[in-house]
Amino acid sequence: MYQIWKLMLLVSLLICHLLSKVPATSLEPPKHFVLVHGSCHGAWSWYKVVPLLKSGGHNVTALDLGGSGVDPQQVNTLRSISDYIKPLREFMASLPDEEKVVLVGHSLGGLAISQAMEMFPEKVAVAVFVTASMPGPTLNVSILIQKALRDQDSQMDNHYTYDDGPSSPPTTFTFGPMFLSSKVYQLSPPEDSALASMLMRPIRLYSAEDMSREVVLSQKKYGSVNRVFIISEKDLVSKEDFVGWMIRENPPRQVEVIKGSDHMVMMSKPIQLSKLLLCLATNYSQR
Repeated sequence: MYQIWKLMLLVSLLICHLLSKVPATSLEPPKHFVLVHGSCHGAWSWYKVVPLLKSGGHNVTALDLGGSGVDPQQVNTLRSISDYIKPLREFMASLPDEEKVVLVGHSLGGLAISQAMEMFPEKVAVAVFVTASMPGPTLNVSILIQKALRDQDSQMDNHYTYDDGPSSPPTTFTFGPMFLSSKVYQLSPPEDSALASMLMRPIRLYSAEDMSREVVLSQKKYGSVNRVFIISEKDLVSKEDFVGWMIRENPPRQVEVIKGSDHMVMMSKPIQLSKLLLCLATNYSQR
């Protein structure tokens, strides 16, 4: 039985590999991938994956969320996580009614794509959570974030600001260069960690009440969307115990693992991630 299962897995991987090398136009219409970054990052974090997907003839949109990347808003003007996610909502609303995208969220970007799934379920062929926060109808976003924070080790040189005073909760967060290189990008090329340390922008820290109010997910809408979770084998940010708990609490349709990757899967294993995204796009466009 094991040998049969192993053979089926190898055949599946071979098909995905072959599909990734064939231009989209020779088999079927091109897919549209919408890529959403994680905390403190921006659309730039997908710079390796974008050309790999485009080389197959596909459309790719990498977005900057509010106050991120080259978005002109300053972080202190964002009053709610709704403001942070607004660029994705506006983009999804602008899509033609008949278009279905492959919605991909990395890390904290999972919250953004979750809200988009709830608001535009008919426009999402499949939602892919790349080692990302994955709330659900029975997994409240505030509980998920609180557990993620409890499971963190030393903050090292990460930086918090306290704009409401030292006795109030922190208002913004930024990764420090040492934390980036040793915990976030530890298996990525050093130039990617250096680039990240130059392009980091602080992220607003929203209250549990705000997140619970703004990211409300239903089984009827969010639950109707095909959902895949990608585990990063060597992730030191979203650790194995936390990821396993999240998957058990809010089971996706499919779980995949990328081996030898750190938290920044798109930096440490861009080819493997791109091939998997292409395979998922093909599989779920037929359902």
